Amino acid sequence: MIYLDYAANHPVDPAVLQRFCSVEQTFPGNPNSRHEAGRTASGEMQKITALIAEMLDVDPASIIYTSGATEANNLAVKGLARTTRHCGRHIISTAIEHPSVSASLTWLQEQGYEIDLLPLRTDGTVDLEELEYLLRKDTVLVTIPAVDSELGTVQPIRQIRELIQNFPNCHLHVDATQAVGRIPFDFSLADTVSLAPHKFGGLNGCGILVKRTDLVLEPILHGGGSTTIYRSGTPALALAASLETAMRLALEEQDSRVSHVLELSAKLKKALSAYPLVRINSPAGAVPHILNLSVEGIRGAEMQRQLDRKGICVSVKSACSVEGTPSRAVFAVSKNRNTARNSWRISLSHLTTEQEIDAFLKQFDLLYHELTGDNK
Repeated sequence: MIYLDYAANHPVDPAVLQRFCSVEQTFPGNPNSRHEAGRTASGEMQKITALIAEMLDVDPASIIYTSGATEANNLAVKGLARTTRHCGRHIISTAIEHPSVSASLTWLQEQGYEIDLLPLRTDGTVDLEELEYLLRKDTVLVTIPAVDSELGTVQPIRQIRELIQNFPNCHLHVDATQAVGRIPFDFSLADTVSLAPHKFGGLNGCGILVKRTDLVLEPILHGGGSTTIYRSGTPALALAASLETAMRLALEEQDSRVSHVLELSAKLKKALSAYPLVRINSPAGAVPHILNLSVEGIRGAEMQRQLDRKGICVSVKSACSVEGTPSRAVFAVSKNRNTARNSWRISLSHLTTEQEIDAFLKQFDLLYHELTGDNK
């Protein structure tokens, strides 16, 4: 099997799994319990949280542990909207959000919120002039992904922050799930930031929402105490420890990992661009880990099935998206529904080998000629 779907899920690093097992076995107590085992677990939780906060350059009090980025996005979007409902019900977003954000916005729209979607420029970035035009006194939230999961576009978060500064009731949420470990990211630019370690070698089932310390959120989970008032549930110490290990490895090795992926991505783009019916949808400034393309006349889902038959794993849109619908991100950039329906994504990692790229290109060449009839 050749795995080229790292943007959907990254295999766990052995050191991360070892850390999880070690902490799970060493600290049996519930960190909320008022006995020695509980106090010991609580102390370890605080230590781990401090280490994560140091890596992200944030206050430990700003970290909210979640079950993943989906929960973190729901908490941020719904929590901010509900907390600021007395200030307004206008929200600005994009067509390139992860479904956990777009579905949360749909839910809010049903509650009476007004949602405006920013258009994309030809380079895949949001139109800042349109954002400036759409911002108004009752705008309470702008939500933008740091890196789009389908195209790999890096969004101008700093410029967006500067525009929002003039609107005191407006907050900025950033989904940084595809950014951490791939590009430098300044967590101070946003009011809330979501991430999940299974995108960079961590375990599934855990994530983080980083919240500005003076910001109040309305919780979406209610119940027993935890590490924060904003998210109930027994603190998952071993998951937090595994997250810390995955993040430390990803950030320490970021430069070398990205350098490796850059070489593979350049090889892929050069080879695929030689085919006349292939369109590269990812813009030039996208992260090298994500390459979105379309083959004229061939649905993305069909290309995925055919590659899967040959033992090659790629994706059509985000893994959490509805099957059979055009890619909203690709359509926003190309303005072509067929291109959007035909799009699919290759995503790479530092674990990807040159031999795997060569094997993929060989199978793609055979499929391209077989499916398109282009034998030139």
